[in-house]
Amino acid sequence: MQITVLFFATLRQRIGARMLDVALDENMQSIGGLRSELMRRHPAASQNLQVALAAINEEFAFDEDALQDGDEVAFFPPVSGGAAARPEIFRLPTEPFDLNEIIAAITTARCGAVCLFTGIVRGETNKSGHLPQTQWLEYEAYQAMALTKLKQVAAEIRARWDQVEGIAIVQRLGLLQVGESTVLCACSAPHRDDGCFEAARYGIDRLKEIVPVWKKEVGADGSSWIEGAYQPSAIDKHAKAP
Repeated sequence: MQITVLFFATLRQRIGARMLDVALDENMQSIGGLRSELMRRHPAASQNLQVALAAINEEFAFDEDALQDGDEVAFFPPVSGGAAARPEIFRLPTEPFDLNEIIAAITTARCGAVCLFTGIVRGETNKSGHLPQTQWLEYEAYQAMALTKLKQVAAEIRARWDQVEGIAIVQRLGLLQVGESTVLCACSAPHRDDGCFEAARYGIDRLKEIVPVWKKEVGADGSSWIEGAYQPSAIDKHAKAP
């Protein structure tokens, strides 16, 4: 599959080209996959690409949108003349994520505080008075819906804490070994008292309620999928009012 990628403003300057012809591998055939591949190829533009808007054939597009042979894709910063953009990251990676890269991507010149929560795979789980050994975890997601719901969580955060500047919500998928990070919710703000602590806590708790992700624990005693108890209601279809 071959597509044309256009870059504008700061991205054109960082990439060093206005247009590139790109051959897509199977794992790149979405806006999110293409974005990740361009970040790998052009690390100097990585932070800009992470927060860039995207379009397919002159219409706004999102990370979950699929690409077709011959598409024209554009990446560009928010249109000039409006308020400064507040960065957001939503990812479902199968590889380890870089905490420092994520913090840098959601930190603007207005920020003086970042609160970050990350979960890790623990090797022992206290169940029924004994400590079974966990060998690894497997995470699975309904990916298109999961990305939509990650964005809903961010919208809910912004409705409650309007001083929050940047938001990152990342959920690993696939096989994870003991000690690896599984999930991340990070919020930046001008000051520590501007809601970044509360927003990060809300974000991880809300992710566990409405984002369709499941894990399987694998150990010497066998394996089992872990299922939650939360039952969504009509209000979970949309961002809640504060």
